[in-house]
Amino acid sequence: MSERALPRGVASLVSTRAGRLAAAAVGTGAAGLFYATVIERNAFALRHVTMPVLEPGSTPLRVLHISDLHMMPNQYLKQAWVSELASLEPDLVVNTGDNLAHPGAVPAVIQALDGLLTHPGLFVFGSNDYFGPTPKNPFKYFDSEHERKHGEPLPWRDLRAAFIERGWLDATHRTHEIEVAGTRIVAAGVDDPHLDRDRYDTVAGRPNPLAQLRLGLTHSPEPRVLDRFADDGYDLVMAGHTHGGQLCLPFVGALVTNCELDRSRVKGPSRWGAHMRLHVSAGLGTSPYAPARFCCRPEATLLTLTPVSHGGGDDAGIESLPQLAEDRV
Repeated sequence: MSERALPRGVASLVSTRAGRLAAAAVGTGAAGLFYATVIERNAFALRHVTMPVLEPGSTPLRVLHISDLHMMPNQYLKQAWVSELASLEPDLVVNTGDNLAHPGAVPAVIQALDGLLTHPGLFVFGSNDYFGPTPKNPFKYFDSEHERKHGEPLPWRDLRAAFIERGWLDATHRTHEIEVAGTRIVAAGVDDPHLDRDRYDTVAGRPNPLAQLRLGLTHSPEPRVLDRFADDGYDLVMAGHTHGGQLCLPFVGALVTNCELDRSRVKGPSRWGAHMRLHVSAGLGTSPYAPARFCCRPEATLLTLTPVSHGGGDDAGIESLPQLAEDRV
């Protein structure tokens, strides 16, 4: 029976209920959008992760992993939160790229990282260090082979020069041997695989077996690159790029990774192969054209690297911190 044939009172009731449901749906959508774009996007979190990757007998090493700042000059809240990370006094800082989202953001990035630039650091760049963001159909993220369009060139050379001037080492297609807090580290990295700029052959080969940590860096955790690091005997690879999925669903998790990595490894620690560990940062920012996070807070991670036990049965562990005073909206 059509609504037109219903008695007037029943038809009015149906219409009223339909209107209320529509209004509720609109209200819920608006509330969700507000939460994702205003609340969670600025609810920065510090994660604590313990990973057994060092040679037996080594002293634990504290490594701060920062990625995907996507900094805009006027993002003062993010800048202030990042600047407070220096109080953690890490032994080593690793930055896996996508620092910029605006051609005028280099001073903001350097100011935010100022205290951390006094500590030993390693970095590689990502696509949004080289090119500015552009508007994109969000459904394209479900197709890892979609055509990519680059925005305006960004001043990555200025950012690189500033990092190097303050003492951080560029690991892009380079191998470095350093000693940090008494730990001997071999570190190597590649340029962003998301842009097909990776040239792993420039760092290929087994790293120094006397090192207590063999560390690989890449912006996008593409399996083809992870496989090469694993085959060469690296202990740990650190990456970013995925934003942890950025928009996730309760009990489901990330819908996409924006690369060839499987969704189960979209953020945090995991194993890659029999001997190598992987840590993917969910990052601290978003594209200005997709300024939302849901069930995926922006984050930095303090990793405590510990020796592998002689039994070899260690599992990567993650622990969400009791929120520090600076972890606030």
